[in-house]
Amino acid sequence: MIPAKRTAVGRPGDDLAVRAGPGLPHGLVLPATELEEQFARSSGPGGQKVNTSDTKVQLRYAVGESTALDDRQRARALVRLGDRFPDGVVLIIASEHRSQHQNRVAARQRLASLLREALAPPPPARRATRPTRSSQRRRLQAKRIRSQTKAARGRVRPDE
Repeated sequence: MIPAKRTAVGRPGDDLAVRAGPGLPHGLVLPATELEEQFARSSGPGGQKVNTSDTKVQLRYAVGESTALDDRQRARALVRLGDRFPDGVVLIIASEHRSQHQNRVAARQRLASLLREALAPPPPARRATRPTRSSQRRRLQAKRIRSQTKAARGRVRPDE
């Protein structure tokens, strides 16, 4: 029997494994007890016997109360996610699939990628550099040529 290929996110109901990346050298595992899932009926066009099952998934994760993050990671995540989730609780809503299972997987994947981005260190500050002398010379030469081209577009006057 060939084992099923597991994604980095895992199955719904299990702990959420976040892949390693910038800011997460060893990855991260969020316990299933810290993830709260709620189900509701998906919105959208209806009809006879359409959307009568609870397929929409609302996944909540309280960043400020998480035991999986250390203090530095928690502070960075709260700062980065503070404008989108002011109360420190990340809410992911997935309703794009018709299956509850697929929506649960999609919500967990979105939460994992959101946390991976939030925990990544900020990019290094840009160091201002001066243009080289030759690049300045090339730029001014190009401006002169362009100016001559435009100046030659004037009205043609008959010779007197």
